[in-house]
Amino acid sequence: MKPFTFDQIPIMMNKIHDKLDYLEKLIARISTVEENKEELLNIKEASKLLNLSVSTIYSKVCKREIPFNKQGKRIYFYRHELMKWIKSGRVKTYFEIEDDIVKRSKI
Repeated sequence: MKPFTFDQIPIMMNKIHDKLDYLEKLIARISTVEENKEELLNIKEASKLLNLSVSTIYSKVCKREIPFNKQGKRIYFYRHELMKWIKSGRVKTYFEIEDDIVKRSKI
């Protein structure tokens, strides 16, 4: 780092302040994501998140098609598990399938 002049101090302080502000926002966003990871949902909240009826959710629980937790007679869901479950059903595009075939043929 090269030395700076006395006249450059206000500019450098502004840069430091901007970087600090950016880091604080980044940390806040990361901690929010971590909190959401452990967010526990009841069946009505899961129904709203998945845009499915409560009876459909119960049906999927009975068939063990959806990740859930049971404590006594109550059923709970972790938001991150439901999101992972949704993502697991993603259908690949034709381009992705072709790309997989090309990669496998190179092995």
